[in-house]
Amino acid sequence: MGLHEPRDLESLYFTTPKPDRAHVTAELATIIDFIRYGASRFSAAGLTFGHSHDNPIDEATHLVLASLHLPPDIPPAYGAGKLTEEERVRVLQLIERRINERLPVAYLVGETWFAGIKFKSDRRALVPRSPIAELIESGFTPWLDGRHVERALDLCTGSGCIGIAMAAYNPHWQVDVVDISDDALSLARENVALLHVGERVDVVRSDLFAGVQGRKYDLIVSNPPYVTEDEYAVLPGEYSHEPKLGLTSGEDGLDACLRILDEAADHLTEEGLLIVEVGESEQALTALLPDVPFVWIEFKVGQMGVFALERRDLVEHADAIRVAALERSRS
Repeated sequence: MGLHEPRDLESLYFTTPKPDRAHVTAELATIIDFIRYGASRFSAAGLTFGHSHDNPIDEATHLVLASLHLPPDIPPAYGAGKLTEEERVRVLQLIERRINERLPVAYLVGETWFAGIKFKSDRRALVPRSPIAELIESGFTPWLDGRHVERALDLCTGSGCIGIAMAAYNPHWQVDVVDISDDALSLARENVALLHVGERVDVVRSDLFAGVQGRKYDLIVSNPPYVTEDEYAVLPGEYSHEPKLGLTSGEDGLDACLRILDEAADHLTEEGLLIVEVGESEQALTALLPDVPFVWIEFKVGQMGVFALERRDLVEHADAIRVAALERSRS
């Protein structure tokens, strides 16, 4: 959409199936009306929900509230607030774009929430949605209990959400956020500025660890690409708007993960901890490295393909990891 929104509902063109314009004008007035309407339209259109939300009601709530510049935790009484004509036009247009273009809501409204923090979001990086947010909010309990953390690394940072959230929740940490994509890093820098953490967050362009040689961390967290090529080929249309570089990682989704496992020990302090998300590639990883003692973290909704691994375990199993990584690089 351009900067100049149409100010007349008659200029709004709906797609098939067309809602009755008189009905829309007469019946939709309040915030709750538009959330309900959006959720109904999304359900009828058979949209896929996988970008921060898993159902049409939450998706419609995000779209409506963000388009009205309202936070997601407004008191319920505000749901009865009426929209102006200009606001109604804008919200209806966004609902139709969500359906017709299969754009994630975060890209439509330019923002999303991660670990309770609002981030800018657009096509330069994946929409933030990692379960690692739950770990950040809980202080990485019990994984960091009793450990002293001064420096942390967010590897494959994308929008910067994981590293910036770690810095926001832990004011005494210094955090490096790393990515190979210039587009993603430009968005990460904007989020660093937006959240005023520039003194403690360093944005680094790097192919995994290549740009942080000599630096050691007490904690390394990574949500690298881990979608297989076969999985990517059948992903719903919503995912086609995200950069493929941030999604795919070889035939079994483990190309990036194996490189991280192979190199991480050199960048961890003696008692350092590595946490990596591999999603559905969990089974392939445990089959490939059956003797490595991955600890698969349980979240509120169950296991989500995120493991924790001590530096000492990386060192102990370095030979097996190196063989797997080398075989991958030769194929």
